[in-house]
Amino acid sequence: MNKQVSNQMSRNTTKVLYKTAVVEGLSIFYREAGDPGNPKLLLLHGFPASSHQYRNLISALSDRFHIIAPDYPGFGNSDMPSPDKFDYTFDRLSEIIESFLKKIGFTHFGLYMQDYGGPVGFRIISLNPDWLEWLIIQNANAYEIGFTSAWDGLNALWKNRTSETEKPLCGFLQFDVIKQIYLHGHKNPELINPDNWNIDYRFMERPSAQRVHMDLFYDYRTNVVLYPKWQKFLREHQPKTLIFWGQKDIFFTPEGGEAYLRDIPDAELHRFDSGHFVVQDYLQEIVTNMQRFYLEKIVQA
Repeated sequence: MNKQVSNQMSRNTTKVLYKTAVVEGLSIFYREAGDPGNPKLLLLHGFPASSHQYRNLISALSDRFHIIAPDYPGFGNSDMPSPDKFDYTFDRLSEIIESFLKKIGFTHFGLYMQDYGGPVGFRIISLNPDWLEWLIIQNANAYEIGFTSAWDGLNALWKNRTSETEKPLCGFLQFDVIKQIYLHGHKNPELINPDNWNIDYRFMERPSAQRVHMDLFYDYRTNVVLYPKWQKFLREHQPKTLIFWGQKDIFFTPEGGEAYLRDIPDAELHRFDSGHFVVQDYLQEIVTNMQRFYLEKIVQA
């Protein structure tokens, strides 16, 4: 193979493709990059974001991995069916994403989970443990010690969902707070692209979006009930695990990151002077460590 052809193939496999797949009548949007022959990597996004949060990470890793990053129903560029016709629960989101992965044949991968990606991802790998090759956890909680005081209002909602308990949480769906979720705890705000909160809020303005997210706020209580099950999964399977944790996350405490070491003591934990979206200001550190970890712990193991 001559050098020109080789370079052309390299450029093609590092391009990001923007695709959709129909799952149970819903159009699920996803980003795909990398050579399908490379090790597979699934990126599951958090709140209030979408796969857009991983755009830089995808580009940086696409020469080494075959990457898929979907938007959940109700998020990003995926369909947002009416909450009167679709149950916005974490069980349902994970069912759709599991079916999506089966449809595209993406069923053995490294799993990168951030925030909501934790509840979705843990449900999927608990049912399909053989799908998981290695695990990357980035500010995705699985321990009650991981909750900051930002969850006080959600605790009230979980006990009794009324218009009064919903009202304090409406702020999380407004532009100024979405912006602060990206900036809180990040010591260099000039590194955070404002496209993040502008795009997220654009999606938040869609019809029914506020109801969709409030339904998920309420359903988050089901994740807490499953924490012991997910902890047991980690203890029993001992996946090769790399943890990135923003120490000043508005939602999750540093102790939430440390707690994983109780159940997977061989996990590698990296603590960053950052907030909820570490990949925004520590991209190179994350990329370098993911590449090294995969080579040392998976390829050479």
